[in-house]
Amino acid sequence: MDFSYSEEQQMLQDSVSKFISTEYDWDSRQAIAKSETGFSADHWQLFAELGWLTVPFKEDDGGFGGSAVDLIVTMEEFGKGLLVEPFLANTILAGTLIAEAGSSEQKTELLTPLMEGNVQLAFAYAEPQSRYELANIQCNAVINGDEIVLNGHKAVVLNGAAAEKILVSVRTSGDACDREGVSLLWVDANSAGIRRESYASVDGQRAADIWFDNVTLPTSNLLGDVGEAIDVIEMTIDRAALAICAEAVGAMQMSLFKTVEYSKIRKQFNTTLSTFQALQHRMANMFIEVEQAKSILLMAAMEMDRLDGKAPKALSAAKSRIGKAARLVGEESIQIHGGIGVTDELDVGHYFKRLTAIQFSFGSTDYHTARFAAS
Repeated sequence: MDFSYSEEQQMLQDSVSKFISTEYDWDSRQAIAKSETGFSADHWQLFAELGWLTVPFKEDDGGFGGSAVDLIVTMEEFGKGLLVEPFLANTILAGTLIAEAGSSEQKTELLTPLMEGNVQLAFAYAEPQSRYELANIQCNAVINGDEIVLNGHKAVVLNGAAAEKILVSVRTSGDACDREGVSLLWVDANSAGIRRESYASVDGQRAADIWFDNVTLPTSNLLGDVGEAIDVIEMTIDRAALAICAEAVGAMQMSLFKTVEYSKIRKQFNTTLSTFQALQHRMANMFIEVEQAKSILLMAAMEMDRLDGKAPKALSAAKSRIGKAARLVGEESIQIHGGIGVTDELDVGHYFKRLTAIQFSFGSTDYHTARFAAS
């Protein structure tokens, strides 16, 4: 079986890799991460011009193709550069929901501007009590005729502060945790009754908590059928989990490379670290973990493409295995670098932070291990 990328995928990989190496050096990345918005608007427009914002979407929707393999090609390169631009929040989370659940009019209003780089979106789904249970929703929407009244609190909304339009998972009927009665809607972020509190996360990304207080919107803002959104939400979160698995593989590759290079120049007892057999074994183990992670990532992507985006067992296998690899590679890179590895000036510590955050995003390593065992 041929596991090599197609010509188009190779060109996509080369395009992203060139941008990371020439336009996204470490100092530039740090300056962007510490800015007020947490990302570069100029870079975002460049992504649109290069067609990267179309990658997750099918050709029928005006996209690049929409395959899971296309997605991991892009995200792996983003992981190498520790990209902070909100590609995950916009194109994968919000974009997938619109592509899967939106009407043709909603796709024209939301998806097309997204691919053109003209709108910032966010998906508000997590709540303080929900953990990883996507149906555990207390945020409620009451439908009165042709109006909807929205109330509730959403936590850790990626790109929540910069978003101009927010997609929200709500409960329109049933009790908390019921799979039935979950709906999707979108709301203008400047609507009356919305309050947002923005903050930076430990890995350099930005998120926000959002409160909705009697926010009124038309029923035309509902995405898909009322009360039947949980399946598309689960598929979207699994797709996002696959994307950050690919990002983790890219970050691990860079952590390994930088650790090996450091061991060749750092001296202890008048000899370089790379000559110590114990450290050679540890770096060899890091290499094995990275290669295994990349293999299981490709397996999960191919399964998602084969099964039309619904491959929870394969995804959980990948998220569990890659989570364990991310912890080992991240910790070993810090250990071999020593104290300098945790300084803010050195990028290795930031790779470790991102790898740690990925382990607990869209289902922790333990969560996906249990889900795989139960399936």
